[in-house]
Parts: sequence; structure tokens; C-alpha cells
Amino acid sequence: MTLHLLIFLSFVYLLIGCSGEELVIFGAMSLTDALTEVSQRFGEVRNVKVYCNFAGSSTLQRQIEKGAPADVFISASPRQMDALQEAGLLYDGSRQGILSNRLVLVAPVTSSLAITDARLLPQDSIRRIAIGEPNSVPAGIYGKEALTHLGVWDAVQPKLIPSADVRSTLAYVESGEVDLGIVYQTDARLSKKVKVIYQFPDSSHSPIVYPAAVLRDTRSKVLAQAFLDYLQTAEAAAIFEKYGFSVVN
Repeated sequence: MTLHLLIFLSFVYLLIGCSGEELVIFGAMSLTDALTEVSQRFGEVRNVKVYCNFAGSSTLQRQIEKGAPADVFISASPRQMDALQEAGLLYDGSRQGILSNRLVLVAPVTSSLAITDARLLPQDSIRRIAIGEPNSVPAGIYGKEALTHLGVWDAVQPKLIPSADVRSTLAYVESGEVDLGIVYQTDARLSKKVKVIYQFPDSSHSPIVYPAAVLRDTRSKVLAQAFLDYLQTAEAAAIFEKYGFSVVN
């Protein structure tokens, strides 16, 4: 396990002994702000402690496969959830798609670049493009699909700077270390240091759907399912939409 996860779990275990019901949520990094607020509200409504562990979806998948204790997993892509389902690590019948997102190209807010078509990305004025690791990070997988569909994947590969998760991609752009970055629109909205200069057509990549499920080894199936049910309420939907997510009906 990573040091981050060990510290997180140590903190959770320390507090469990001092509280009643508690819930541990593993959530995709792009959900950090929205899911933190939703979880806090659920905790207030149900009078329970809710702890969130955020990381790249593939990282969370591996942690769950290695036995990290968690009650609910929310991924930024069906791929990681599919793997856990095939391994028998989900509670039967609990999986559901809850949110969707859009894929965009961002540049530092001071950039003069203007991209009206992704087919312009191979041009010499663009030297470095940050992207989530294209074979494992959901935003990177969607990005690779879009660039391939638009016919520029081979041409831009030498320019790509892979990152561990979408927030790391955003940080590259914010710092000016790269010219452009491929992120979700929800991440772009959170930063005052970047601007959206292009939105990838939805038809250029697989639908961006966030699946959620109760994990097989949850310590409280009833509470975990109650949390999933809460994610479908109008109150939770309003919070997610505030951060730019679309709610899947």
C-alpha cells in the first residue's frame, strides 16, 4: 500500500473507536471537491462519520484488490469497476452509473494558443501536452480514444507528458510546465489558472460515466447502500451539478 493510504487508514482506525457508525468511500480524484461536500452532507443527515480516500481510479482499484477496507467505490470509468466486478469484489446488484462528465483541453490562463480543432495539436507551436497515463488513468484513456478518433494520436505522442491522475494533469498546466492538458470540464472549472480552449466531441470517445458500487467486504451493507441511494437524491444532484457534473438518470 502507498504511504498516503497507510496514513489515511491509520487515521480512520483511530477515529472508529471514538464514534458510532462510519463509512469509508474510495472516490476518483476528479470527484474530490464534489464528493467531499456530498459525503459531509450525508454524514450530517445520518449522524455518521464518512471518510473519503481520493486517488486515481486505477490506484483505488489496486488498493481494493489488495484488501484495503472500504465500503463504497466510485470510479471515473467503468473499466476499473468491471475489473472489481469480475473479481467478485462488488456487492451483487449494487452497481449503478451516477454521473457523467465532459473532456476538454485546457491551457494556462495567460496562453495565447487558440485551438478550434484537435487536428491542430501536431503544430510546432505546441510542444508539451499533459494527459493522464493513457493506459490506466480514465481521463488519459478517454483522451487517447479522442486523439485516435480525430487522427492525431501518432503525431502528438512525442509531446505527451503522462500523469498519475487528472488533478496532476491540471497541476502541470497551472504551473506552466506544459502548453496544454487534457482534463475533465469539472476540474477545469475549479482552477483560476487555466482556461478551456477546446471541448472534445462526445462522439470521439467512450461515454464518460462514473459507476458506483457497494464493495463485497463492506462492514455495513445497509449504510453503504443508503449512501448510494443518497447519491440519487435531488440534494446530492444539486451539489454535483454545482461542480459541473451531469447526473445520470
